[in-house]
Amino acid sequence: QVQLVESGGGLVQPGGSLRLSCAASGFTFSSYAISWYRQAPGKERELVATVTSVGILNYADSVKGRFTISRDNAKNTVYLQMNSLKPEDTAVYYCNAVRFVPKVYAYWGQGTQVTVSS
Repeated sequence: QVQLVESGGGLVQPGGSLRLSCAASGFTFSSYAISWYRQAPGKERELVATVTSVGILNYADSVKGRFTISRDNAKNTVYLQMNSLKPEDTAVYYCNAVRFVPKVYAYWGQGTQVTVSS
């Protein structure tokens, strides 16, 4: 059974830090690109960061220099280190796994809430 389980969300003050984790099971984790998305109330889901199966990193402009994505294939886990958090980072953060060969496979986690507020 495929599972992506996010953890690490919570309430943090502006300027603070959080580290999100996404633990995967039920598929060949190392073959997938893993991304973090987020969705704020009333807004569309947006891509935050991606780490490909070969370690290429990509970030949304809004989080560059503040967020760092990393993966540990031995633990089937992806992390999102979030520093210098802003109120506009408040959202539900989702983990996504995708591969395109030999066909498209895509999985989502259930999400974890991040709230940045004083």
